[in-house]
Amino acid sequence: MAQMSFSDAEYAGKRKKTRREVFLEEMELVVPWKALLDLIEPHYPQAGRGRRPYPLESMLRVHLMQNWFALSDPAMEEALYEIASLRAFARLSLGEPIPDETTILNFRHLLEANELASDILEAVNKHLAHKGLLLKRGSIVDATIIAAPSSTKNAEGERDPEMHQTKKGNQWHFGMKAHIAVDADSGLVHTVTTTAANEADVEQIADLLHGKEEQVWADSGYRGAQARVDRDELKWHIAARPSDIAKLPEGRRKAAAKRREHRKASVRAKVEHPFRVIKRQFGLVKVRFRGLAKNTAHVVTLFALSNLWMARRRLMVMGAAVRLRTA
Repeated sequence: MAQMSFSDAEYAGKRKKTRREVFLEEMELVVPWKALLDLIEPHYPQAGRGRRPYPLESMLRVHLMQNWFALSDPAMEEALYEIASLRAFARLSLGEPIPDETTILNFRHLLEANELASDILEAVNKHLAHKGLLLKRGSIVDATIIAAPSSTKNAEGERDPEMHQTKKGNQWHFGMKAHIAVDADSGLVHTVTTTAANEADVEQIADLLHGKEEQVWADSGYRGAQARVDRDELKWHIAARPSDIAKLPEGRRKAAAKRREHRKASVRAKVEHPFRVIKRQFGLVKVRFRGLAKNTAHVVTLFALSNLWMARRRLMVMGAAVRLRTA
């Protein structure tokens, strides 16, 4: 073990825990570390081939923190030097080398090149299913727009050609769309696809369903989805357009229609929670990279982490029960 630095020793004697420290302690308990390390290890450089690589576990922990706290590569490097709790979580010390921004960048590129983001989501969901948190009896689908810089003040003198603009309400948006399907019982994301912002939501419906669900909930943007999925046994709950409800004459028929729409909306509300987590909790205000492929890897990773965040309390209770039984 490396010798503890004065800064790390001072941190170890500190009593009050910050919200960041509490968050990292919770994530330490709920991330399926072994599954993720086994997934990445075959692609990670081995010692003896050039410069000795940093421990894979440290680099994975750095990568996850970079996603949790919305840090760029330079900002992540500086945070590792400045913030003792981040070093402790990454199993690093000031008494030994700290990964620089290029090393952090190269690790992300390794995950992108091997298309491991979707495998990370699958590994997380397999872990959650093993814990009984993904039941797969029903799916809720929806999409959100993630803005991209519309400025042309860059080296190419143009906007990202893989992003497009779309009109929502009376406002134009430029960027990409993240399409997700969540488990109707738990609200956890099981499938993610991405497109340019001008892609119609309904075009992605067939790719979002995992094939085992019995019911599907969606908003009015998915009207006509039944014709795109060849499964007669599926029960669809697609919202009516508000204008269609408004046109109905006052009376029992309109009141019954409103009650039906309210029941649909109460279930569909679960699909908004992952969007809130990645945008508010993890700070995805705009796309981080240029091009759809890099941003897809980032978004898929964030949804995998959002599942762990939303399920953390149940996972921690389960973990505590296991530790009590084995004590």
